[in-house]
Amino acid sequence: MSPPPPVITGPAWSGFARDQQHSALGSSVAQGGAAAQSLNRIIWTSSVDLAPPATPIHYGSPLVSGHNTVIVPVKTSTSGSFVVQARNGFDGSLTWTASTDYVLPTTSGGWIPPMGATMTPAGRLVWPGSGGKVFYRDNPDSSSGSPQTGVFYGASVYSAAAASFDASVFINSPITSDASGNIFFGFLVTASNPANLVSGFARIGADGTGSWVAANAALGVSTPINSATNAAPALSPDGKTLYVAVATVPTSGNPSGNLMALDSTTLATKSSTPLIDPFTLAPAWVTDSSTSSPMVGPDGDVYFGVLESNFPAHNDRGWLLHFDATLTVAKTPGSFGWDNTPSVVPAGIVGSYSGTSAYLLLTKYNNYADFPMGDGLNRMAILDPNQTESDPVEGNPVMKEVITLLGPTSDAAAFPTKPGAVKEWCVNTAAVDPISGSVFVNSEDGFLYRWDMSTGKIAQRIQLDSGFAQAYTPTALGPDGSVYAINEGILHAIRN
Repeated sequence: MSPPPPVITGPAWSGFARDQQHSALGSSVAQGGAAAQSLNRIIWTSSVDLAPPATPIHYGSPLVSGHNTVIVPVKTSTSGSFVVQARNGFDGSLTWTASTDYVLPTTSGGWIPPMGATMTPAGRLVWPGSGGKVFYRDNPDSSSGSPQTGVFYGASVYSAAAASFDASVFINSPITSDASGNIFFGFLVTASNPANLVSGFARIGADGTGSWVAANAALGVSTPINSATNAAPALSPDGKTLYVAVATVPTSGNPSGNLMALDSTTLATKSSTPLIDPFTLAPAWVTDSSTSSPMVGPDGDVYFGVLESNFPAHNDRGWLLHFDATLTVAKTPGSFGWDNTPSVVPAGIVGSYSGTSAYLLLTKYNNYADFPMGDGLNRMAILDPNQTESDPVEGNPVMKEVITLLGPTSDAAAFPTKPGAVKEWCVNTAAVDPISGSVFVNSEDGFLYRWDMSTGKIAQRIQLDSGFAQAYTPTALGPDGSVYAINEGILHAIRN
């Protein structure tokens, strides 16, 4: 008879990029964290996609409770039906499964978006359903428990015309919880409905009270505006400000957008700034093929990734836009923003760093060989948000590179005119372990890599599959130091 799994108590990985700021920064020893374990073995695997599509797809982030229950959305059909599964992080055994009638929003870019759940600090698991409603379940570590529902515009209103709402209202962002258990998400409305909803942002309080604001009303315009698909709302460190992104609905050309700061209690607009390409000074492209979300740094600065306005002149790299907490001051951008949410790296764990910034940023830094000026020298980068250098493509000021990591696997066979080309880094948001001084990133060569910040070199790797040109995926850390990574529609649990 096998021994029972060990009792684990530690910090949770509670949502997209771990926390309400989307920092992807694991906990310190003082916060009860455990060092990330070695990439020695794949302990267990589980499919997150039972019907992988031919089109590109993003997968929702795995969540890990403080008691080591791993929760993942699982796609069950090519059309996007889902269930939610909870597994024991020790051995992957199934603890429970919950259904959802969630319907994916229609996107214009051809990419299938993720279904994004969250856990509140009190341990309530929340995941999306159809018609803008959410399901929630308390104590996700228990095998018993019945999901309940919440509707931001009123359960009775939904019940009176469920079919109408299911056909016209779609949650189109991962869900974010604040420190008090209030949740926030974006939603898309495609047709008239009995509640007169239009696309916008919803808040459901910990007490179940719902409210919402129309995206165009928040921006102060009468034309249709959508909440940006896949962009998870982020909160300021004090929880008082909610950062969200909106996108235009153009009749031709590419959508542009704004980054907005809302009051997290009333959803009243505090400030807004247009998302501008820092080289062309024209509106940047806010595409629903991306999963870039606002990220709030420890100092309150806000970061958000966009595509270049003159696509693909920046080799499809886009830009990482950078603002102060009020969104009134635009700061130095990063040289890569496409489909990437930067992660926070404490400056003290980067051995080669001698600057004055308290934190640095980890970001994907690909330079795609698919484009004429792209050299295929795909990298990861640690950037200093407060120092500058010239952009390697356009020449305008961008965040200074502290260290970069060139992909280790040649891709020259696919690009014979670019013999230095290497496989792309396959990262949406990384996992940063401040205790071991490591970051964890996926590559399209099929390996998960541990990048040691003290040396700037790859310390370990483990093969997940044979290499698959897939969508960018998140990594996560468990309270026992296990590392979780998705490749080719499979969740891998890795530890000593």
